[in-house]
Parts: sequence; structure tokens; C-alpha cells
Amino acid sequence: MELTGWGQYPRSDARVTRPVTAAELLEKCTRSGSQVIARGMGRSYGDSALAATVIDTRQLDDYIAFDETRGALTCGAGITLSDILNTFLSRGWFLPVTPGTGFITVGGAIASDVHGKNHHLDGSFCDHLESFTLATASQGLVHCSRHSHPALFRATCGGMGLTGIIVSATFTLKPVTSGFIEQTTFKANNLASALELFETHSNAPYSVAWIDCLATGNDLGRSLITLGSHASQGPLQAGTAAALAVPFNTPGALLNAFSIRAFNYLYYQRVRKNQSTRLIHYQPFFYPLDGIANWNRLYGRKGFLQYQFVVPKAGGKESLTAILKRIAASGKGSFLAVLKTFGKGNDNLLSFPMEGYTLALDFKMDSAIFPLLDELDTMVTDHGGRIYLTKDARMSEATFKTSYPGWEAFQDIRREWGADGVFNSLQSLRLGLS
Repeated sequence: MELTGWGQYPRSDARVTRPVTAAELLEKCTRSGSQVIARGMGRSYGDSALAATVIDTRQLDDYIAFDETRGALTCGAGITLSDILNTFLSRGWFLPVTPGTGFITVGGAIASDVHGKNHHLDGSFCDHLESFTLATASQGLVHCSRHSHPALFRATCGGMGLTGIIVSATFTLKPVTSGFIEQTTFKANNLASALELFETHSNAPYSVAWIDCLATGNDLGRSLITLGSHASQGPLQAGTAAALAVPFNTPGALLNAFSIRAFNYLYYQRVRKNQSTRLIHYQPFFYPLDGIANWNRLYGRKGFLQYQFVVPKAGGKESLTAILKRIAASGKGSFLAVLKTFGKGNDNLLSFPMEGYTLALDFKMDSAIFPLLDELDTMVTDHGGRIYLTKDARMSEATFKTSYPGWEAFQDIRREWGADGVFNSLQSLRLGLS
């Protein structure tokens, strides 16, 4: 069957299997050849969950154990973050880290070592992970933690499914007393003001900025900075199903430089006050686009490329200024441009975050976008940064190997466990991780 990532590019034919037990999953791995990859909800944007054989893990969706005293949850890798919130928020527990969608599986969260609006204080998802069970190519089911097979643990966290298939995991939730967030929004006139606000409010539990990537001159990088903290009041109320849906791929011509520029201007100007505070449910705060089912169809059948990079904090203002100027000059702007701060990275071999600034943008697919992104790759790596593998669909092998210094140690671990001869994706083949 034909599969794509969330960006609907590229498209690939695959044989899809859906094991319902760990034993069945293991049998599928050993019989499926040399290009097998796990897939959960299909929310990675590019080709990291595409291969000749795709193993759908969503049937591994059981709750196994929960320690109420410290919030340690053991569950199947196919459970989604949204499912967990729907089950445990009413009991006073929240996710330690969540990305911009709840529609990803626990296995996917580990494979991508996802980050959220609180990385500057709380790190990424795998920093809260205690252990997992991995279906390996050479030794069957293996229990991994920081003390048991620590090298395999560090390679699997952020390893894009290339060491094996995660079957179950144990990680810690955080206690909350409300399902609501106290949200404060600031208007920043330019990039310098935005970065200053991030620094001033570096102790805010959550922080993120929407940024106008087509603004120029004195307005370059103008932003809406949003801070958040868990409210002390309000019901422990879980999220609801999407109220809207995009029923089909819209005509790609609707997205152009004029419509994007107009949207960005109006979106920035809709906030009248320089500072405003309100109480908001966690769902629109963390997952604003989850309220629109199939929103990726807005970019048309050709799809889009999401491009997310991080640059070190030292020199970050200069790096971001140069990159934003290049994007604005291209006219290939994005409706969705999200800026966040990262704290220190961890020691997982392919994890994305490093201490600095990360910017994520969506670009409608067309032939002109590839040369632009190649230019941006060079600018990012020249400034000591790197591209997020979970969002990537076209990075070169040279760019990857320059910016992820742990790749050779990662390959050594894959060979040790026989993973290089079984677990491969279109992305891993493209990046020279075969």
C-alpha cells in the first residue's frame, strides 16, 4: 500500500504488517528482510517511517502497570500521548514532555526523543524514560535502561527506530491539579525583543513563539511569545475530538507569498496588547492543530516540507537573523513558524536538541524549495547547528554526518545488535546509515 509521512512527501509503496503481540512482532522482524521499520501514527513528517516493510505498532496499546506514588507508567509502545492524557489527567497526572501533537505513540516519542515547550527546564521525553523492552534482530526481546544495556538505550533514544522495535516502556508522569494552563502572551517587535523575552522569562515552565518569517527590516523576526504554567484551579478535564476537518487536499495555489504574508500580518496584529494573560485548556495550548483533523491536506496533494533546525545559543541571534533574512528574501515563507529555546542536550547519540534556539517552518512543496533548503542547511551547519531527523525528508548524507557527531558510534551499536541488516528506512538509506 502507498504510505507517506505527515508532510505527504515522499510517497512509497510498502508491505504493512500489524502484529498484536510481542512474539508476533519479533517473528515479523526476523522474516521481513533487510528493510524493516516501525510505524505508529505516521506523524513523522518525512521518510523516517517508510520502508519496504512497515510494522504498524498501534496494536501494542495495553496499560501494563502504574505506580501512583511516583507516577511511573508502564505501557505498550502503541499507546498515544493523547490516550495517556485521556486516561490519567482525571487522576491528576500529565505528560512530562509533549511535542505539538498528542497523536504520536510512546514508541515514536522515544524513537524521536521528542521535545516540547519545556525543554529549557525539563529536557526531552527520554530524559524521563526509565526503561523499555526492545525487539532486536539478534537477541530477541531485550530490556534496556541506563543500567542495563546502556549503549543500546542511548542509541535507541532518538535513534529513529533503527536499533529495533520498541514494544513497551516505563516513564514518569508529572502531578497536576488542573487541566488548564495559565497563559501569558507578549508581543515582540523584532527578533532581538523576542530573544530578550525568552531570557527574561527563562524560568517559565513552558515557552514558545510564533514568528513572522516574512517580516523584514526593523520588523525582522517579530513574534508572539507565549508562556505557560499549569494552573492551580480548573477541572482535570481531558481533551475533546477535533471539531473541524479538512476533507480533501486543497488546491496548492491557495498558498502563495501573498496569502502567507497577509496571514502573518493579520495573525500578529490580532493581538492588541503588549501583554495579556488568560486561562486556557491544555489542548489548544499544547496541540493547537490537533483541533483540525487532516490539516496537512491544506498544502495540497504534493505536500509540504517541515524544516526544523537548532543553532547554538552562543551566536544564536546572529544565526537566526541571517537565516530569517534569507527566508524572507526567498518569499517562501511559512504560516507555521515556531521558535523555542532549548536547554542542554543529553548524551543520546542521535538526539536533536542542543542548548540554543530551534525554529520550525513549513514550506509548500515545489521544485524551488530544495535549493533554498540546501542553502539553509549550509547556514545551519556553518553555525554549528543541525536538522531534526523527525521532520527531515531531504537532508544530504554529508549534512547529517557533519552535524550528528555520534553517528559512527550509533552505527557500531547497530552492527553489534544486528540491526543494520534488518532495520532500515528510506531516510536511513538516504543518510548513509544502511
